[in-house]
Parts: sequence; C-alpha cells; structure tokens
Amino acid sequence: MKANSSGMRWAPGQTSIPHNGFRLVAAIVGQVLLATAAFMLLPMVADLYYDNRDWLAFGLASLVSAACGSALSWGYWRSRGKWGKSGLTLRQAFALTPLSWAAVSAVSALPFLFSEHPQLRGHLANAFFEAISGITTTGATVMTGLDTAPPGLLLWRGLLQWMGGIGIIATAIAILPALGVGGMQLFRTESSDRSQKAMPRVRQIASTIGYAYIGLTVVAGVAYWLAGMNPFDAMVHALTSIATGGYSTSDLSFGRWQDNGIQWLATLFMLSGTLPFVLYVRFLAGDRRAFFDRQVKSLLGLLAVSVGGIGTWLLASGQYGFEQAYRYAAFSVVSVVTTTGYAVTDYGQWGAAIVGVFFLLTFVGGCTGSTSGGIKIFRFEVMAVMLRVHFLRLLYPNGVFPRSYDGKPLSDEVIGSVVAFLTVFLVCYAVITVVLLGLGLDFLTSASGAATALSNVGPGLGETIGPAGTFASLPSAAKWVLSFAMLLGRLELFTVLIIFLPRFWRG
Repeated sequence: MKANSSGMRWAPGQTSIPHNGFRLVAAIVGQVLLATAAFMLLPMVADLYYDNRDWLAFGLASLVSAACGSALSWGYWRSRGKWGKSGLTLRQAFALTPLSWAAVSAVSALPFLFSEHPQLRGHLANAFFEAISGITTTGATVMTGLDTAPPGLLLWRGLLQWMGGIGIIATAIAILPALGVGGMQLFRTESSDRSQKAMPRVRQIASTIGYAYIGLTVVAGVAYWLAGMNPFDAMVHALTSIATGGYSTSDLSFGRWQDNGIQWLATLFMLSGTLPFVLYVRFLAGDRRAFFDRQVKSLLGLLAVSVGGIGTWLLASGQYGFEQAYRYAAFSVVSVVTTTGYAVTDYGQWGAAIVGVFFLLTFVGGCTGSTSGGIKIFRFEVMAVMLRVHFLRLLYPNGVFPRSYDGKPLSDEVIGSVVAFLTVFLVCYAVITVVLLGLGLDFLTSASGAATALSNVGPGLGETIGPAGTFASLPSAAKWVLSFAMLLGRLELFTVLIIFLPRFWRG
C-alpha cells in the first residue's frame, strides 16, 4: 500500500474502492447525519419556547436523520472502527465529499418539508433548494414573509449556513489540497497530510480554526445586538455573516436596518469570513503579520477599486449623498465578492453599467480556506502570472522567466489544474445557462442564475431573482438544476464530477 504526495494511501493497481471502503465512507456520512440530527434540536427548542407547531417538524426530521445516520454507522461501530484506522484512500475522499454534502442537504430539507410554511410544506423542490442553498452558504431563497416566519425556521436557516461555513473550511484545507483540485495544492498544510504522524497537528489546527470561527460568530452577534438588533436577529445574522451565507430574518435583508452602523458592521464581518482561516491560526500563534498575505492584499485591492468606482458613480449620479453612496457601494460589493448575498438595496436599479460590473464580480470569490465561494482570487493571480510569462516569452524567446506565486514556484501541475478548473467552470456555466433557457427562463435570469449558483453568491440579476426578488417563481425543474449547480460550485467542480465517471466505480 503506497501513499501519494499528500499522504493519502493508494494501492498499485487498485481500480475501485474496497467493500470495507464503501462501508467506511457510509459510516462517516452516517456520523455527519447524527450531528445534523443533534443540530435540529436547537430550532425545535426555539419553536417549543415560542409555542409554534413547527417543533413537530424538527422533532420528526431529527428522528429520521438520526435513524439514517445510525443505520449507516452500524457496521462501523460493530467493527469497533477497525476499517478506518489507516486513514482514507484517495477515492474514498473523492466519494465521501459529495456524498456527505448531498446527504446532509437531503435530511436538512426535511424540517422545511414538514413545516407549516406554505411555500415549503409538501413541496420537495422548494424544501431541497432552501436546504442546499443554506448548507452551501449560497443564500438563494424561495421563502417570502421572513419578517413573520416562525423562529425555528429562521434559526434553522442560519444554522445550516453556519454548519456549511465551517464544513467548507475543513474541506478546503484538509481535502481539496490533497486531491489537487484547481491548484489548491498550493495551500497544502499539515492538515492535508493523512498520515498518522500528522494527526496531532491536524487536530490542533482544526480546533484553533473552530475556536476562531466560534469566536468571530460570538463577536458578530454581540456587535449586532449592541448596534440595535434584537437578540434573535443578531444571533441569526451572526451565524450567516461569518459563514458568508446571506440568509436573513427579513425580506428586505439588511435594508430593514438603515442604521449605518449595522450595515458597516455587516460589511466588516462578511469580509472577516472571506479571509483564509489558517491566517487566524497563524495570528493566534503569534504571527502579527499573518494577514499580510498575497491573497488578502489582492482581495482588498479589488474591493477598494470596485467600491471606489461604484461609490463615485452613485455620488456623481446624485442618487445618494456621500456617506450613503459609499456605504451602499461597500456593502453591495463586499456582499457579492465574498459570495454572501445580503442586500441593502436593489443595485439592479443603479444603471446598466453597474449591473454589468456586479455580473462580473459574481464570478470572483474570496480567499481559499475561507467560507466564500466563487473562483478564488488566487486562481486569477495564477492565470495572471502565466499570461505575463507567456507574453514575455513572445517578446524574448530565449529569456528565462520563473513562475512563482507568493514566493513559491508554480509547477506545471498547479498551472494545469488551475487552467482545467477555469475551463470546466466556464463549460459548466454555459451548459447550466442553456439548460435554464431550455426550461423557459429568460436570458438574464438564466445567465445570472447559473452564475450565482455556481459561485454560491445568492441573488442573481433581474426582477425575478435579483436582490429584491426570490427564486420561488422558478419552475421546479430549474430549482433542481440550480441545486445541483450550488453543490457543484461549493465542492470545486471536480470533486463532484469525478464520481460520474464509470471508471471511478469500475472494479
């Protein structure tokens, strides 16, 4: 049994996952479902406290999730965990990632499906769409009437995004670099090493990231409360801000709170969630220059240019005063680039040129190892390095031009994986757009819907799914397509697509 460069075991000639390997993957998925069942008890208690009948929906969903989790984990418990002592193989990791996220999305839809909410009860497509939008931290919604919705549903939406946020951090740091997805191997850390020797270090990094994630959530909740939100709204928005998810407790999103202090706080907390969480680990370990990272500087530079340009445009057009123009510009740009999806106003009304800018920003994500989605900023930087070297070689054919990123040499493997990722992303985007057009949606809704789902942003463009609209009126088939697109984008494309290859399953 050999190990690849990331420490994952792989046997020469092994062409399928062993029988016990499937059971190990199923057992891990089962344990994730058990954890999800435990989280469902929190909104159940909230509904019991407020005497809302939806506590029955959460209780039943928790029982179903626990039963499924126990059934999947039963064989593993009987073997006393002997199957998994040597770690996961590469194919097991590929299988585990999409299967666990899909399974959690499925059981997370049950409280919506069993609830009393008229747009969700008994409507499978709506319930699954709302759940997978939450767990992938996309923030697209089919729900209206949020201001009067039961507290359990609102809390569950917030918890889904909070769980999805910490889940994607773990996936991006521990799994994706080891799988070499889209250049993520540039950010391989000790947590990508599956060897037993590295496990104490893995646990240390994971626990520190968990403390940072929880700490930021608590700070955000207290800050929102002190700024004027009631405790419940502050808690839910803290959960979705740090997760860069975008679910709100109001149909107006942050437009309900026109206090400029709350909106500036939300901008700050969205930004904190899109920074690499390994930098928080380094900072807490004493590295005071941890955030002077190339990704962070590039992200802040992009945000500064975008906010400055759009804010100046709004000010010059006379639509808002100085502070309001730049506050709205900062909030909206940060919301889109961090793939959070909060809204403070309908930026679709700011003019065609600004709508075009926001459409382009939809494709740009935050930093790797953060809770944000989209095409991570480092991928654009790698492409810029490659193009620079290419043009220099055209000018100086005999010249030697090293390719490096943040002081690290860029191998052909990394560049190739980034190029492959961008190519597959554009192909998937085109296919999804055409499929949505075939389902009867107009071009703007189809193009922006595909972009916002793949990039996990939330709102699209236009009157239907724009910042002032929802996805409720879309046909059920379109919601299933967008649900798949959200999972595809959240898990960096290849991790999902590879399981559709017959060779992956062939023995």
